[in-house]
Amino acid sequence: MRQKIRQLIPIFFILILFSVSILAITSELKKYSIESVWLYFKNIPRWHKINALLMTILGYGLMTGYDLLGFIHIRQKLASFKIAFTAFISYAVGNTVGFTAFSGTAIRYHYYGLWGISKIKIAELIVFTHVTFWLGLFSVSGIVCLLDPLTLPAVIKLPFKSIHPLGFIFLGFVILYFIASVTIKHSLKFGDDEITFPKPIISLGSILVTAFDWGLAASVLYLLLPIHTHLSFIGFFGVYIVALTAGFISNVPGGLGVFETVMLYLRPDAIAAPEMLGGLIAYRLVYFFVPLIVALILIVIQTWKSKH
Repeated sequence: MRQKIRQLIPIFFILILFSVSILAITSELKKYSIESVWLYFKNIPRWHKINALLMTILGYGLMTGYDLLGFIHIRQKLASFKIAFTAFISYAVGNTVGFTAFSGTAIRYHYYGLWGISKIKIAELIVFTHVTFWLGLFSVSGIVCLLDPLTLPAVIKLPFKSIHPLGFIFLGFVILYFIASVTIKHSLKFGDDEITFPKPIISLGSILVTAFDWGLAASVLYLLLPIHTHLSFIGFFGVYIVALTAGFISNVPGGLGVFETVMLYLRPDAIAAPEMLGGLIAYRLVYFFVPLIVALILIVIQTWKSKH
């Protein structure tokens, strides 16, 4: 019984966090109508929607870099197409459904195992992708927090008003990671398989992948926001990174609700709440649901091929 309760606690926490986020969004939009949000959504220029879709394609293509670097780290050979196929499905499903530690893990175990990679090496790859992703998250977020003079609104309950302290905290974790990567030389052996700490050069490559990955993702939302506002991409990127980090840390599927709440509260005064929410809805459709649909189609095609 106690074990079941411990398993349910994270779920309850996520539900509470999601509910609070929805209440915050509702409170922010009380003075606006749903029609104004929908009207903005429909009036986004078609060319901006097309460019946002192209950025999404580039972004998901770049995400496969995590797995490609992972295969270099675990010293295994597999066709690049198979790695990209598995990585795309993993991220497309994980980004939308959430709980990537489970959904992405199951997908990688299925396909990489199907193509002859041992379970130990798949486990090492999964650990690598998760650790280096958070390494990239802390690196990019830390730099942005130090460079961007963004002030946190009172609704975000933190013991400091500026995001600068977050920058020092995040980069502190990154420094500790690289110290460990240089000093830890021993490896773990499981039969013929060996698990080692990622080399610093591979970790740096992962940070670069994360930076470009997030840059493209931010570009998608930036293209879907009002074109009449004089909002620089650099200024917007700082807001986006803070919101995205909050969404990831919350562990709510896709950061749904949490990401939107932070974006709404940190948006520039020149962007009205309905415009921001309309852009966020379009962003969810283009960057999350379109890749998910493509991934599901690819899964069906691959399953059909394997049976024939």
